[in-house]
Amino acid sequence: MNLCDIKTVKQVMGMFHLTFRKEFGQNFLTDRSVVEDIASECCEASNGTILEIGPGIGTLTYELALRHRKVIALEIDRGLIPVLDYTLKEFDNVQVINEDVMQTDLHALLTDAFAQGPVSVCANLPYYITSPILMKLLESKLPFDYITVMIQKEVADRLCARAGGKDYGAITAVLNYYGEAEKLFDVPADRFLPAPKVDSAVIRIRLYRDKPCKPQNEELLFRTVKAAFAQRRKTLTNALGAGFPELTKEQINAVIADCGLEATVRGERLDIAQFSALSDAIGALITSA
Repeated sequence: MNLCDIKTVKQVMGMFHLTFRKEFGQNFLTDRSVVEDIASECCEASNGTILEIGPGIGTLTYELALRHRKVIALEIDRGLIPVLDYTLKEFDNVQVINEDVMQTDLHALLTDAFAQGPVSVCANLPYYITSPILMKLLESKLPFDYITVMIQKEVADRLCARAGGKDYGAITAVLNYYGEAEKLFDVPADRFLPAPKVDSAVIRIRLYRDKPCKPQNEELLFRTVKAAFAQRRKTLTNALGAGFPELTKEQINAVIADCGLEATVRGERLDIAQFSALSDAIGALITSA
């Protein structure tokens, strides 16, 4: 069954009296080469488990099942469950679960999978909930090998940006704490049914087994990053002053200088290692106060 064929997609949807649900961000891929590339490049190992989020009618799921030991697919739309039973009926290595990933206990779901081998995530994420899903995966602290997602191109550029670039932001810095993101390729809007209003891109995040920077307090690190970007046009001194009202301007200036940074630097110039050092220095000040 060619689930990338537009006629086939419409026939399958018609068989089950379904329509594309905008509230779930349902845009199904119709370019087979793109689907095959995602399934092939989502991780290095083929003997592990893939957690797929939002399988839709099973277009990507089908190719993942051909290449990997097991696929666990989370689908929020109850109406698509019988469709997936139909389109994936030839596979015995696919487990479809009717759940919202944001409400799923990922530790409980994947305990057995991690015990049997490597686990990676692969998904065509709805645009409206990209960041919350990514943050849930990263903050779960589960030892995923890779997280490969197709997302809005603009967001992909932001997530893969480097410190000092125009697309670099708070979410980029936070992601860089957990792993290293790279863009694999762009996907034009006309490769979907229905076609979205913007282009997409596929990014792959390699999760760190041993993080290159180890802040003394993760919560304080993220607070520092958030403060630095909350007022992006302001210098780091002024931004941190607003984010840490318990510290004086003199203290903040001293901390910035101690970290080897210029007083006029902006947060967008700092990489995650610099943010980590800065948060440790701020933490020392707060603790001694």
